[in-house]
Amino acid sequence: MSRKLQYSGTNAHDKDGQAMAIRFTSILLWLFVINLGVAFGAGLYEARVVVPGWAGMSPQTWPNTGLMFWVYVTTAPLTLLTLANAVAAWRDATPRRHAWRAAVAIAVLERLVTFGYFIPRMVSLMSEPSAGPEVNAALAQWMWLNHGRHLLTLSAWIAALRALSRSHARPG
Repeated sequence: MSRKLQYSGTNAHDKDGQAMAIRFTSILLWLFVINLGVAFGAGLYEARVVVPGWAGMSPQTWPNTGLMFWVYVTTAPLTLLTLANAVAAWRDATPRRHAWRAAVAIAVLERLVTFGYFIPRMVSLMSEPSAGPEVNAALAQWMWLNHGRHLLTLSAWIAALRALSRSHARPG
Protein backbone atom coordinates (compact mmCIF):
# COMPACT_ATOMS: atom_id res chain seq x y z
CA MET A 1 0.00 0.00 0.00
CA SER A 2 1.46 3.39 -0.93
CA ARG A 3 2.03 6.10 1.65
CA LYS A 4 -0.58 8.69 0.84
CA LEU A 5 -1.79 11.47 3.04
CA GLN A 6 -4.62 9.36 4.38
CA TYR A 7 -4.78 9.03 8.11
CA SER A 8 -6.89 6.71 10.18
CA GLY A 9 -5.28 7.38 13.55
CA THR A 10 -7.59 7.89 16.45
CA ASN A 11 -5.37 9.31 19.15
CA ALA A 12 -4.41 12.98 19.60
CA HIS A 13 -0.80 12.36 18.55
CA ASP A 14 -1.90 10.93 15.18
CA LYS A 15 -4.23 13.87 14.61
CA ASP A 16 -1.46 16.37 15.43
CA GLY A 17 0.83 14.59 12.99
CA GLN A 18 -1.88 14.63 10.35
CA ALA A 19 -2.49 18.35 10.84
CA MET A 20 1.24 19.09 10.64
CA ALA A 21 1.62 17.04 7.44
CA ILE A 22 -1.34 18.82 5.86
CA ARG A 23 0.06 22.24 6.85
CA PHE A 24 3.50 21.32 5.50
CA THR A 25 2.14 20.19 2.13
CA SER A 26 -0.05 23.29 1.92
CA ILE A 27 2.98 25.48 2.59
CA LEU A 28 4.95 23.63 -0.09
CA LEU A 29 2.17 24.18 -2.61
CA TRP A 30 1.84 27.85 -1.66
CA LEU A 31 5.59 28.40 -2.05
CA PHE A 32 5.50 26.60 -5.41
CA VAL A 33 2.67 28.84 -6.63
CA ILE A 34 4.39 32.02 -5.44
CA ASN A 35 7.75 31.07 -6.92
CA LEU A 36 6.23 30.11 -10.27
CA GLY A 37 4.42 33.45 -10.37
CA VAL A 38 7.59 35.39 -9.61
CA ALA A 39 9.52 33.36 -12.20
CA PHE A 40 6.87 34.00 -14.84
CA GLY A 41 6.66 37.74 -14.18
CA ALA A 42 10.41 38.21 -13.94
CA GLY A 43 10.93 36.11 -17.07
CA LEU A 44 8.54 38.30 -19.03
CA TYR A 45 10.23 41.44 -17.74
CA GLU A 46 13.65 40.14 -18.69
CA ALA A 47 12.42 39.07 -22.13
CA ARG A 48 10.70 42.39 -22.88
CA VAL A 49 13.03 44.89 -21.19
CA VAL A 50 16.47 43.47 -20.39
CA VAL A 51 17.57 41.01 -23.09
CA PRO A 52 16.46 43.00 -26.17
CA GLY A 53 18.91 45.72 -25.15
CA TRP A 54 21.79 43.30 -25.47
CA ALA A 55 21.57 43.00 -29.27
CA GLY A 56 24.62 44.58 -30.84
CA MET A 57 26.45 44.91 -27.51
CA SER A 58 29.56 42.94 -26.65
CA PRO A 59 28.37 39.86 -24.72
CA GLN A 60 31.03 40.46 -22.10
CA THR A 61 29.24 43.72 -21.17
CA TRP A 62 25.89 41.99 -20.63
CA PRO A 63 24.88 41.92 -16.98
CA ASN A 64 24.99 38.38 -15.63
CA THR A 65 21.34 38.19 -14.60
CA GLY A 66 21.80 34.48 -13.96
CA LEU A 67 24.09 35.18 -11.01
CA MET A 68 22.55 38.52 -10.07
CA PHE A 69 18.94 37.33 -9.93
CA TRP A 70 17.92 33.96 -11.39
CA VAL A 71 20.07 31.77 -9.15
CA TYR A 72 18.16 33.15 -6.14
CA VAL A 73 14.70 32.91 -7.73
CA THR A 74 14.61 29.83 -9.92
CA THR A 75 17.90 28.02 -10.33
CA ALA A 76 17.99 26.85 -6.72
CA PRO A 77 14.58 27.67 -5.16
CA LEU A 78 12.26 26.65 -7.99
CA THR A 79 14.25 23.50 -8.66
CA LEU A 80 14.14 22.47 -4.99
CA LEU A 81 10.46 23.42 -4.67
CA THR A 82 9.68 21.41 -7.79
CA LEU A 83 11.37 18.33 -6.33
CA ALA A 84 9.70 18.75 -2.92
CA ASN A 85 6.31 19.30 -4.56
CA ALA A 86 6.83 16.21 -6.71
CA VAL A 87 7.11 14.11 -3.55
CA ALA A 88 4.18 15.85 -1.86
CA ALA A 89 1.94 15.67 -4.94
CA TRP A 90 2.76 11.99 -5.44
CA ARG A 91 1.71 11.24 -1.86
CA ASP A 92 -1.38 13.43 -1.95
CA ALA A 93 -4.77 11.71 -2.10
CA THR A 94 -6.98 14.79 -2.32
CA PRO A 95 -8.76 15.99 -5.47
CA ARG A 96 -5.99 18.55 -6.02
CA ARG A 97 -3.47 15.80 -6.80
CA HIS A 98 -4.12 15.71 -10.55
CA ALA A 99 -3.58 19.44 -11.06
CA TRP A 100 -0.67 19.40 -8.63
CA ARG A 101 1.03 16.53 -10.44
CA ALA A 102 0.46 18.26 -13.78
CA ALA A 103 2.05 21.45 -12.40
CA VAL A 104 5.05 19.49 -11.16
CA ALA A 105 5.43 17.60 -14.45
CA ILE A 106 5.37 20.84 -16.44
CA ALA A 107 7.80 22.49 -14.02
CA VAL A 108 10.15 19.50 -14.31
CA LEU A 109 10.07 19.85 -18.10
CA GLU A 110 10.77 23.59 -17.78
CA ARG A 111 13.67 22.91 -15.41
CA LEU A 112 15.13 20.30 -17.80
CA VAL A 113 14.92 22.71 -20.74
CA THR A 114 16.44 25.48 -18.63
CA PHE A 115 19.40 23.39 -17.45
CA GLY A 116 19.77 21.57 -20.77
CA TYR A 117 19.65 24.55 -23.13
CA PHE A 118 19.01 28.01 -21.72
CA ILE A 119 21.68 28.23 -19.04
CA PRO A 120 24.50 26.58 -21.05
CA ARG A 121 23.64 28.60 -24.16
CA MET A 122 23.63 31.90 -22.28
CA VAL A 123 26.92 31.06 -20.57
CA SER A 124 28.37 30.26 -23.99
CA LEU A 125 27.05 33.49 -25.50
CA MET A 126 28.36 35.60 -22.62
CA SER A 127 31.86 34.21 -23.13
CA GLU A 128 32.00 35.50 -26.71
CA PRO A 129 34.49 38.38 -27.08
CA SER A 130 32.34 40.53 -29.37
CA ALA A 131 28.87 40.84 -30.82
CA GLY A 132 29.06 39.57 -34.36
CA PRO A 133 26.28 38.30 -36.60
CA GLU A 134 26.56 34.79 -35.14
CA VAL A 135 26.14 36.06 -31.58
CA ASN A 136 23.17 38.25 -32.55
CA ALA A 137 21.55 35.32 -34.38
CA ALA A 138 22.12 33.00 -31.42
CA LEU A 139 20.70 35.61 -29.04
CA ALA A 140 17.65 36.04 -31.28
CA GLN A 141 17.14 32.27 -31.30
CA TRP A 142 17.53 32.13 -27.50
CA MET A 143 14.94 34.90 -27.15
CA TRP A 144 12.52 33.18 -29.54
CA LEU A 145 12.82 29.80 -27.79
CA ASN A 146 12.40 31.56 -24.45
CA HIS A 147 8.74 32.20 -25.38
CA GLY A 148 8.19 28.45 -25.14
CA ARG A 149 9.80 28.42 -21.72
CA HIS A 150 7.45 31.21 -20.63
CA LEU A 151 4.51 29.10 -21.78
CA LEU A 152 5.77 26.17 -19.73
CA THR A 153 6.15 28.36 -16.64
CA LEU A 154 2.71 29.87 -17.16
CA SER A 155 1.16 26.43 -17.63
CA ALA A 156 2.82 25.09 -14.46
CA TRP A 157 1.69 28.19 -12.56
CA ILE A 158 -1.93 27.83 -13.73
CA ALA A 159 -1.96 24.13 -12.85
CA ALA A 160 -0.47 24.87 -9.42
CA LEU A 161 -3.08 27.58 -8.86
CA ARG A 162 -5.76 25.06 -9.80
CA ALA A 163 -4.32 22.61 -7.28
CA LEU A 164 -4.26 25.34 -4.66
CA SER A 165 -7.88 26.23 -5.38
CA ARG A 166 -8.82 22.58 -4.72
CA SER A 167 -6.89 22.42 -1.44
CA HIS A 168 -10.01 22.48 0.70
CA ALA A 169 -11.83 19.76 -1.24
CA ARG A 170 -12.31 16.45 0.55
CA PRO A 171 -10.35 13.34 -0.49
CA GLY A 172 -12.00 11.26 -3.12
